[in-house]
Amino acid sequence: MSVLTVTALLSLAAWVWLLLCQGMFWRTDVRLPPRRDPARWPSVAVVVPARDEAAVLPDSLPSLLSQCYPGEAEVVLVDDGSTDGTGSLARQLAERVPGLPLTVTSPGEPEPGWTGKLWALRHGIALAGSRPAGAPEYLLLTDADIAHEPDSLRELVAAAVSADLDLVSQMARLRVATAWERLVVPAFVYFFAQLYPFRRINRPGARTAAAAGGCVLLRTEAAVRAGVPDSIRQAVIDDVSLARAVKRGGGRIWLGLAERVDSVRPYPALGDLWKMVSRSAYAQLRHSPLLLAGTVAGLAVVYLVPPVALAAGLLAGDATAAYAGGLAWLLMAGTYLPMLRYYRRSAALAPLLPFTALLYLGMTVDSAVQHYRGRGAAWKGRTYPRPSDA
Repeated sequence: MSVLTVTALLSLAAWVWLLLCQGMFWRTDVRLPPRRDPARWPSVAVVVPARDEAAVLPDSLPSLLSQCYPGEAEVVLVDDGSTDGTGSLARQLAERVPGLPLTVTSPGEPEPGWTGKLWALRHGIALAGSRPAGAPEYLLLTDADIAHEPDSLRELVAAAVSADLDLVSQMARLRVATAWERLVVPAFVYFFAQLYPFRRINRPGARTAAAAGGCVLLRTEAAVRAGVPDSIRQAVIDDVSLARAVKRGGGRIWLGLAERVDSVRPYPALGDLWKMVSRSAYAQLRHSPLLLAGTVAGLAVVYLVPPVALAAGLLAGDATAAYAGGLAWLLMAGTYLPMLRYYRRSAALAPLLPFTALLYLGMTVDSAVQHYRGRGAAWKGRTYPRPSDA
């Protein structure tokens, strides 16, 4: 057999394995577990880390302040050294929107060894815990660009209490308004689910752990037991690290797709999406050149080989390569369709997944290049070294 045929068959075998053995990652029906209203609604502190978020705050903060929650709840917005008036805008919005009480605070610059977001969360959690009534029973950690429907907090708490979960996280529906967002964003969530299958995460006793940092409801007792955020203070990919810490501490976690939680942050151009992915891609690979090489090779075999094998096989008269490549491409597109439907996008985008994967391959390589140039894991004026360099 030719190299083309062997590679095409390898790619097809990889897709059969992914389809049958990777936790049904392609399904998009993992939503909040069955829930009922608790007899007593626990207290909640909503902690929002915010750094230069004035552009998105008017679309997100009012949705938190207007939550219809039957128990005690408050919002703590931690202004992490913003230069665009984020803190003052938050106070103005609170005056216009009656609802949950808002506290705006600032922790100052992070201490050495802390990422900015986790430093802000540490400060906000500590402030919420210093109230005369004592620490809240739950913490909703949500990003400044996340908008919640009025019953979002109620639904999250009901799910956590009903299923006795220590961490409930929802992958917010990201914006897909521009052509580049429609091409890249659904694939981002698809790749995440392929790497961290939601069903596997949610299975008691499973080792796989992950969360979506934009919306995390965390039992305070579990946070204390896991030592977070201090135990993960250097983590660039803080949501996955948080879920792992909670699970290591004996906590039960759950992750699924959101129906009523949306990100309002725009990524209008390819460059915006490129920065969003590349800033943490190499950190995901633990800054390992070996893992980078394996990832590049894996992406090429799984996503790029199928269309190449189909085209080259047809041109060279290699029926086996053409059939294997075509079938692998068909499986790829078929597993992508549920995510496109979730994002209400055209099925015509499914065959373009190899091109999108090529973009992600470039973003991953660029992430490594930026790291070795000293500009890796950069976010809003801060650059974080890998933990061993801190």
